[in-house]
Amino acid sequence: MQTARRLAALGCVTVIMYMLAVSGAGERIGDSLQRSLGYRRMKNVLLLSDNLESHPTASALSLSAGTAAEPAEKLSTMAEQEPAEVQETIITDLPEMELMEPAEAAGEPELGADLEILETTIDGGLTINNATQYWVDAPQIVADGPGVVLPYGQPQILIIHTHSSEAYTQAGLDRYEPSDTNRTEDTEFNIVRIGDELTEIFQEAGLSVIHDRGIYDYPSYTGSYTRSGQAIEQYLRDYPSIKIVLDIHRDALGTDDVVYKTMAEEEGVVASQIMLLVGTDESGLEHPNWRQNLALALYIQNSVNARHPTLMRPVSLVRERYNQQLSPGSMIVEVGSNGNTLQEALAAIRLFGNAAAPALAQLVEQPQEGA
Repeated sequence: MQTARRLAALGCVTVIMYMLAVSGAGERIGDSLQRSLGYRRMKNVLLLSDNLESHPTASALSLSAGTAAEPAEKLSTMAEQEPAEVQETIITDLPEMELMEPAEAAGEPELGADLEILETTIDGGLTINNATQYWVDAPQIVADGPGVVLPYGQPQILIIHTHSSEAYTQAGLDRYEPSDTNRTEDTEFNIVRIGDELTEIFQEAGLSVIHDRGIYDYPSYTGSYTRSGQAIEQYLRDYPSIKIVLDIHRDALGTDDVVYKTMAEEEGVVASQIMLLVGTDESGLEHPNWRQNLALALYIQNSVNARHPTLMRPVSLVRERYNQQLSPGSMIVEVGSNGNTLQEALAAIRLFGNAAAPALAQLVEQPQEGA
C-alpha cells in the first residue's frame, strides 16, 4: 500500500513539473526567486545569470559611446540589503499595504574574529545594473539631461535616512554603543553623520538643503519605509519647492563568512564607494516618474565619474519603489558597506559631494532681475 501511494505521489509531482515546464511558469517562478534575492555586481564575488539570453533587458548598459550592451554581472549580498517592498514583487493585485522589511537579526552577522573583512572595488563608472525587464536607452537619457530645475532662494533638496541607525565597522576613535549589529542611534557615528557632511557641502555650494536627522528604523526595523515616506510627504507639503529627495544609506555586502568593504581607487584618499539606486513600477505599484529619477541619477553619476572614475558603483535600477514615487528627483544613495569604517565613508561622501554640488548648482534657475 505504501509503495502504491509513493508511486501515485511521484506521478502527481511529475505531471505538475511537466505542466510548469510547458507553460513556462517554472522559469518565471525561478526568475522571481532570483530577483527577490537581490543579486548585484562585484569584482571578486561574481554570479552570472543563467537566463541572460532570454532577458536581454537585464544587462548592464555601458554609456561609453559606441559600446554595445554587455551582460549584467550580479553580486550576492547579505539579507539586509534594503528590501522595502519585497512582498510587492510576488503579489501585485492587492491594495497597497505597509512597506515591509525583514528582521535584521539574521541579516548582518557580528564582525568578530571568525568573520573576515575583504576589500573590493566594484567596476562602475557610467553603467547601469538593470534588474528590471525594462529596456533603458541610457545614452539617450544622458543626452536629454536631468530634466530638473531647482527653484532659486527656496528649499531645493531633502536629505533623509530611512535606515537611520545604519553604522559602520568600529575602528580607531569611532566607537559607539550598538543598538544592533552595525547599528547605533548615536548620530555622530551612524548614517546621519554622512548626511550632515553632505548637507554642509551642498550648502557651501549655494544649494538649499533640509536634512532630516530622525531615526526611522529603531526600535522597529519593520515599517521604516512607511515612516520615512510619511515624513517625506509632509516635507513636500510644507516645502513644495523641494525637487530632489536623497535617501542616504550604507550597504551590506557579504556572506556568512566574509564581509566586503567597497574601496574607491582614487589617488591620495582612502574612501569607500557609492551607489545610486533607482526604483521603478515593475513591482506593480504606481510610479509614473521613475524615468525622471533615473535621468537625474545618471546626471549625477556622470558628473561624479568625470572627477572620480572609481568612486561610483553602477547605478542600480530595481523593481521596487522605495518611496521614490513621492517626488521626481528621488533616489537612494548607498555610501560604503558594513565592512567600511566611518572615516572611509566620510571620505567618499566628501568626494561625491564636491563633484555633485557644482553639477546640481547648474540646475538652479536664474533669479529674476529686481528679485
